[in-house]
Amino acid sequence: MAFPDPVKGDMGYALGVAQLGGKHPQAKPWKGEGPGLFEVVERYDGDAYRAIYTVRFEGVVYVLHAFQKKSPSGIRTAQTDVELVRERLKRARADHEANSHRSTPQGKAGRP
Repeated sequence: MAFPDPVKGDMGYALGVAQLGGKHPQAKPWKGEGPGLFEVVERYDGDAYRAIYTVRFEGVVYVLHAFQKKSPSGIRTAQTDVELVRERLKRARADHEANSHRSTPQGKAGRP
């Protein structure tokens, strides 16, 4: 399912702020996997949409998961989504380690 355009715009802006080394006011720490993971939650037409990303690795932002929240347990994130984030964080770490020798563009997100 595609995210509604207003949600994509708001989340894209928040991720852009992260790429430039900042933190969007609506980004909050995502608990469960330690520091450097953030979540942006957008509400639209009675639904909630989430994007979870990490800024743990210098010079890059990895979006680990973006989804419409459908947890039957209230505000908690479904365990399947939590496990997916955990697995993608491991992959992001491996990707970053494998590619950290490449040069990154200069700027706040790409500072040496």
